[in-house]
Amino acid sequence: MKTTALRLYGKNDLRLETFELPPIRGNEILARVVSDSLCMSSYKAAIQGPAHKRVPDDVAHNPIMIGHEFCGEILEVGQAWRHKWSPGMKFAIQPNINYKGSFDAPGYSFPYLGGCATHVIIPPMFMEENCLLPYEGDAFFSGSLAEPMSCVIGAFHANYHTAPGKYMHNMGIIPGGNMAILAGAGPMGLGAIQYAIACGRKPGLLVVTDIDSARLRRAQQVLTPEMAAEQGVRLVYANTSSVDELRELAGGAGYDDVFVYAPVRQLVELGDALLGRDGCLNFFAGPTEADFSASFNFYNVHYSATHIVGTTGGNTDDMLESLTMFEQGLVNPAALVTHIGGLDAAADATLSLPNLPGGKKLIYTGISMPLTAIDEIEDQALRKIIDENNGLWSAAAEQYLLKEWSNHGN
Repeated sequence: MKTTALRLYGKNDLRLETFELPPIRGNEILARVVSDSLCMSSYKAAIQGPAHKRVPDDVAHNPIMIGHEFCGEILEVGQAWRHKWSPGMKFAIQPNINYKGSFDAPGYSFPYLGGCATHVIIPPMFMEENCLLPYEGDAFFSGSLAEPMSCVIGAFHANYHTAPGKYMHNMGIIPGGNMAILAGAGPMGLGAIQYAIACGRKPGLLVVTDIDSARLRRAQQVLTPEMAAEQGVRLVYANTSSVDELRELAGGAGYDDVFVYAPVRQLVELGDALLGRDGCLNFFAGPTEADFSASFNFYNVHYSATHIVGTTGGNTDDMLESLTMFEQGLVNPAALVTHIGGLDAAADATLSLPNLPGGKKLIYTGISMPLTAIDEIEDQALRKIIDENNGLWSAAAEQYLLKEWSNHGN
């Protein structure tokens, strides 16, 4: 079967190519990718090439498919997995597989498995580790966004706190505590805000900062303080980096949990300064520089038990939790999406991600379409569907796009 895929050959070298996939073996699965959500991690892989931890050294001669936030449909199942999978089933995938200690992951390491492709071959390790997940939602884009949401969920679970005089870590954020998300009005921050409001361990105060006024304004429109208040959370948006102003919002106290959503030294140091006793700073944003560092107050580490944690990706339980929250309507993944495009837009969009405004950029692999902001879509029928959904993407919008645009490209 032929596939069209965006392949990485080296630093800043992405090529959209059509080629023949090999026949699947008895322990593999052939699948069709419908949607892929672009991630800053893919940008980092694209600009670093083989210097990236997950990208093979020989990528120039054996290119890999890029993209790891994807959802699709099973087409053909090898004999080994026919007891569990069958053609027609929808799937999502957990890329953070950690198979036998390897950093290998779809979108970084495999020649025939990545989200920016029309068709892929899924190796047996994903089924063996239960990282290929059945998906029963009505929209493929929600399945794509389950992976980034699992990263958010994993970070919440990774935070920890201690009790004085006891050598135990109590996992998770402080229920009813003070929480801040710095640089939190981007797509991942929007996921974190929703999760903080909906999860079982809600903060009492959630302060979200960002220096981008447009992003902050959109976040406040989509996820309103009134909505949070209904769930018992005081949500405050603030365009400030002032320690005094942020502490004043917390009644002069420090913060129990601080999440840093941009790899900026000053932001890490701001987060450190905001921590109260036993405060946990979660460095969520992955830097591109291997020597990235920041100052941390070790006086407070010693006397106030402040501490730091970092995560890269979520695990399968986190992804299952995100899928469940989508299905139950507790989290709306559409709030993260601001742009739609076809596979032919994926290369430029991936390499331009740091400079593109808005939130998540969603690629539909079976169509040809420039990357387009949802609020600038001109197709009148599609425009009507979006406007009727408060300006957000939706299952109905996706269904229209897949039906009406299916002949506009691949």
